[in-house]
Parts: sequence; structure tokens; C-alpha cells
Amino acid sequence: MQSVCIFCGARSGSVPQYRESALTLAEELVRRDITLIYGGSSIGLMGDIASHALAEGGKVIGVIPDVLAEKNFAHPELTDTHWVKDMSARKSVMTDLSDGFIALPGGVGTLDELFEVLALNQVGSQNKPIALLNTLNYYELLLQFLNHADQ
Repeated sequence: MQSVCIFCGARSGSVPQYRESALTLAEELVRRDITLIYGGSSIGLMGDIASHALAEGGKVIGVIPDVLAEKNFAHPELTDTHWVKDMSARKSVMTDLSDGFIALPGGVGTLDELFEVLALNQVGSQNKPIALLNTLNYYELLLQFLNHADQ
């Protein structure tokens, strides 16, 4: 695996362990020489994981839509940045660039990205590994629901 797309929030949240586990993940990706693909932002968990991977010597590619770039949310120090028209194009480009996906604790945007790649795998458009970084059991209720929905 050469690249992994990270789905996570544009906010850091109030639980320090989410940030700590994101930084540990960044270190592990760099150690394994895996390129981090993500939403291109400089704020929140997104900014934290990207900045840490870069500081550790890793390669980080951001994919940011015009609407967020116009708000000056684009990370200025990335290895490469893909500028896209909208959030739909962002998901498409991130999916194309990535060999797999990891969802960290996040909000609606993170869930949107996660469900997009789950659906792509389900209909056979792709067959890429998808993982959840289940820090402090963040995804336990979602996993229960998905097991229920799969019956």
C-alpha cells in the first residue's frame, strides 16, 4: 500500500485522545513510507495530522474544494495540493489517489466520506480496504447499526 486517505474533522474536538491517536497514525504512515491523502485543510484534526506527517518527513497530498480554499483553509506546506470545484469532486479525487481509507473520529463530513467509499466497495466500483480508527470506542454505535442494517 502506497497511499492512504484519512477522513477526519476540520475541528479538533474536545477529546485530546482523538488528536493523540491521529498523530500516532501519522507517525506510523510515515514510518511505513505511506503517502497521506486528505481533505487539504490546515485546521482541526485535518491540519494536525497533515502537519505532523510533514514534520516527521512524510509525503502529504491535500484535495481541497474552491469554497474552502477561498476561506484560506488550505494547508500551505503540503507535498502536493489538488484544487477541485466542489466537495463531490474532492471525494472522487481522494478516492482515485488512495489505495485505502481510514476514518478518524469526525462529524457529518467524515461520515459522508466514509459512506461514499463503503458504497463504492459494496457496488463493486472499487475494492479498497477501509478502516476505522475507533479511538475511545468512537465508532461503536455506528458499527452496531451497520451490523443491524446488514441483516
